[in-house]
Amino acid sequence: MSLFDAAGLGDAVPTPLAERLRPQSLDEVVGQKQLLGEGGKLRVLLKTEALPSIILYGPPGTGKTTIARLIAKETGRHFEQLSAIFSGVPDLKKAFAEAEARRDTGRATLLFVDELHRFDKRQQDSFLPHMETGLITLVGATTENPSFAFNRALLSRAVALKLERLTAEDLEILLQRAEKELAKSLPVTDEGRAALIAMADGDGRALLSLADQIAASSPPEPMGAEALRRSFSGRAMAGDKSGDIHYDFASLLQKSIRGSDDDAALYWTARMLEAGEDPMFIFRRLTVIASEDIGNADPRALQVVIAAREAFRQLGEPEGHIPLGQAVAYLATAPKSNASYSAFKKAMAFAKKTGSLPPPMHAVNAPTKLMKEEGRGEGYEYDHDAPGGHAGLSYLPEGMERLDFYQPVDRGYERVIAERLALFRQKRQQRQR
Repeated sequence: MSLFDAAGLGDAVPTPLAERLRPQSLDEVVGQKQLLGEGGKLRVLLKTEALPSIILYGPPGTGKTTIARLIAKETGRHFEQLSAIFSGVPDLKKAFAEAEARRDTGRATLLFVDELHRFDKRQQDSFLPHMETGLITLVGATTENPSFAFNRALLSRAVALKLERLTAEDLEILLQRAEKELAKSLPVTDEGRAALIAMADGDGRALLSLADQIAASSPPEPMGAEALRRSFSGRAMAGDKSGDIHYDFASLLQKSIRGSDDDAALYWTARMLEAGEDPMFIFRRLTVIASEDIGNADPRALQVVIAAREAFRQLGEPEGHIPLGQAVAYLATAPKSNASYSAFKKAMAFAKKTGSLPPPMHAVNAPTKLMKEEGRGEGYEYDHDAPGGHAGLSYLPEGMERLDFYQPVDRGYERVIAERLALFRQKRQQRQR
């Protein structure tokens, strides 16, 4: 009995709908068929003799805490829960000591740590000896990508399992369970029901919280999509600014621009802003794209991005979104070439490989008489005085093979560059004969 019940106040503290509908077995969990379906990864792990430690990662509201509780229930382990936000080393030491005492009585411990990625390296390392001896089975929950959030030692001792966003079908199942628990249908139209599912954005907990609010509001008539949006702001779209989704969105933006899909590029930019992304991060990504994916096929692309960034700084939000959108649309529709980017990567690799080769003597300065006597500067020709502004000299180290790192494509301004380079190369070849 809780303190509230003992004081006769139990009825005054209503239990949230999400808690009342928490599954009592893994078979009741909605979604996550890749883990819990026939032959699913977690089902297979539960059949092993020694259950390994597990990291459950994925978006909010997908069932990480529930699944951890049910793993403990199905394997007969004591369930102990900590939050990395509110816990420190003393809390961990206490949990380990209690697990030791519990083991002496023949009971194993499943230690569930929510937001596990918030523990630093030292705190993560404190789990290792207890995981190795089997004192605890660690189940960590995180919205971050484990590859970046945890040190290698911890990852090597655990199995990472990814939970997916709940589908519209999954969320509909949750709504039906909610209505059964409430013993009434939600006061929403068919259009409103679809909007409610969209507002949840794959988060089961958020959906049930909204359903709870709608049921309690008792509107005079069923609510449509617009009424729902006015009355319930819903939730921010998925997009942890420091997490995996942050980098996924940035990658999607770049690939959309690279693929000249202007609609997708504008959409993912809008999604990033809706998720609370720093516009300066988006501009930094656009600057990279302008050089890496467009390059000299349209040299104006880089200028457009820089100008749009400065306009944003002057205007602020939301007006600054206008030049941002202009820049994204320009990049997406510009001719594409990564030739200059590829050329520089090849040059970097070749420079490392060839070491410290000396420059050609004609290209080095000779400010003193002694340097001139050494032959420095001998044979140099001033390009501005040569026909066509090009003397045809080579500036690579003596004897180095010319690899023609830069290979312009037959698109945009690089067509012009290719013609010019062909003339330069022809003139160099003529001088070497």
